[in-house]
Amino acid sequence: MSVYTSLSLDEVQAFAKPYGLKVLELVPIQGGIQNTNYFMVCEDQQYVLTVFEEMNQEQAGELVPVLDHLSAHGVPVAVPLKHSGQAIHFIANKPAQIAPRVLGSHPESTSIEQVQAIAKAQAQLHVALQDFPLQRHYNRNHSYWKQVAHDLKLKMDQDDAELLEQVLTLFQNKKNQYPDRPTGFIHSDLFRDNTLFNGDQLQGILDFYELNKDEFLFDIAITTNDFCTDYPDVSLNMDKAKAYLDAYQSIRQLTSDELACVDIYLAIAACRFWLMRLGIAIKNREQGRTGDDILQKNPIEMRNMLEERLKYVTN
Repeated sequence: MSVYTSLSLDEVQAFAKPYGLKVLELVPIQGGIQNTNYFMVCEDQQYVLTVFEEMNQEQAGELVPVLDHLSAHGVPVAVPLKHSGQAIHFIANKPAQIAPRVLGSHPESTSIEQVQAIAKAQAQLHVALQDFPLQRHYNRNHSYWKQVAHDLKLKMDQDDAELLEQVLTLFQNKKNQYPDRPTGFIHSDLFRDNTLFNGDQLQGILDFYELNKDEFLFDIAITTNDFCTDYPDVSLNMDKAKAYLDAYQSIRQLTSDELACVDIYLAIAACRFWLMRLGIAIKNREQGRTGDDILQKNPIEMRNMLEERLKYVTN
């Protein structure tokens, strides 16, 4: 688990009191990389306390109206609680929020029904936020990832640098060939561990901190890669991938150019998360962040997926 900010029960009880909550127990949440999260066990139910490690109050607060909007449009999300007219307040000198805990579990392996459920919810999210009036200050769009690739390439060995250059070249060529790829707000991190299911029923989508305006195809590729891969094998399950696209398009139809680019976007999505994991590993090493409380996902898994996805990219 990742707990960068250690909190005492007394601290959290004082923080939660203005919300009208009496905290009985505090439990660190296993998982998560960028923020600190705790379960708060209260008298009536459980809640999630999130401490934002890399966002200021304004940046964290940008997401609150988004979650309000998505909930109003039937997308299953946990809407943060508010007091004094705001959802974001400070604990340990860092912005934080409290949201109801959504009951369910992350699917360790996915069924066709779960794939279809997340695809429909993701399409609903894209449609609901299409014209949403939000200008994010925190934005990891294509320009951001292009800079990340440039910076990390300087630290890579020759084989990794050549693989990165290969996928970036193929990506640019295909984008030029098929330009009709719509953009809008996307989740950007819709992996299985950011969803909760009860059986095949989707209960909630979590962790919107990577929300940004980018191509819908990136979101589609990120989620397809995870929900349609039967780990530890990183090969794409074609039956699940087809079920995903069919379900998504029952809500929002992809353009012909988007459909032509699905293959390279599956590869570039794997590439982005390979780079992200590499970057986090380097940052943790540079800052001396080690130990059992720090979760660090393996970059090699995403590198292997990238190589596998490249086999299916057509010109």
